[in-house]
Amino acid sequence: MIYFKFPFDEKLYSTDENQNTHSITFHSFNNDEKINISGNIVEKDQSEFDNLRINSQILPEDRTQFTAENKEEYLQKLEEVIEIIKESNLPKLVLSRRKIYIDFKEIDLKSSFNNLCKSYPNAFKYLFYKGETSWMGAFSEVLGKFNKLTHEFETMSLAGTIPVAEEWTKKEIEEQKPVSTYIRNILEKYSNSNSIQESETYDHISGNIKHLRTDFKIKINPENLDHLIKDLHPTPAVCGIPKDFCKKIIEKAEKFPRELYAGFIKIETQDYIQYFVNLRCARLYKNSVHLFVGGGITAQSNPEKEWRETELKSEAVLKNLVINHS
Repeated sequence: MIYFKFPFDEKLYSTDENQNTHSITFHSFNNDEKINISGNIVEKDQSEFDNLRINSQILPEDRTQFTAENKEEYLQKLEEVIEIIKESNLPKLVLSRRKIYIDFKEIDLKSSFNNLCKSYPNAFKYLFYKGETSWMGAFSEVLGKFNKLTHEFETMSLAGTIPVAEEWTKKEIEEQKPVSTYIRNILEKYSNSNSIQESETYDHISGNIKHLRTDFKIKINPENLDHLIKDLHPTPAVCGIPKDFCKKIIEKAEKFPRELYAGFIKIETQDYIQYFVNLRCARLYKNSVHLFVGGGITAQSNPEKEWRETELKSEAVLKNLVINHS
């Protein structure tokens, strides 16, 4: 079962569950796990969805026995990572954590998904349940969008996070620059002398927070699409620079595996192949919700501020959950 909405599109989509095809694939952060959703993409009637009765009772029990890091533990981890960044002269490294919410009897999944859709019109929103796995998310970062007709490929550099009302500081501006450079350098490998179109950097608002964003567009050879996506993922926005070195630090430093968090979702329609980075998301269980949050750490990072940023990001899903406590 999957339901989703594209950015700036009110239409509700699902699949026809045709077992002979799959047009949606979830990839984990480290690419070790891949979940295929069977079927062709079909539009669904919103009223039909609104009449569904789906709640967390259909989900599996949480038997992970994970214990989330508390604030003190995470601040200590941040201090250690900032030291590694300074010693290794890294432009950026992304550190993440889980926030585990258990204070509920039942979650109305349908209403929670509808809330996400209202809160984040410019994001990709989804709810899926397959076997032992169920996730929900709403996020704006596009790893790539390929036009099958024109062969144009679009992507974005999205980095830096502050509350909407605040002003950008040097830390966020410096954090976003190497992300743009990284994307630019990869696209140049696939340009075949085609020029790369690049936008000005601008504010991208997502609910209660905003990011710095730069858009890129280029014409590519369709045969190179898979290689390009492999080169781009994981981007510095979810990993760091240099990529392979930062991935090793992440594996050692983070308390839990990221699973589908900071991986990507591939969706193929008749005209486009789209790839969305799975950021503001949660893994859902009958008796718990695992919220995944992280932030870009630089030599200038303030651990207390980084903690607050992850708390803000956790609200993306948490504040939209429709919960029955009794």
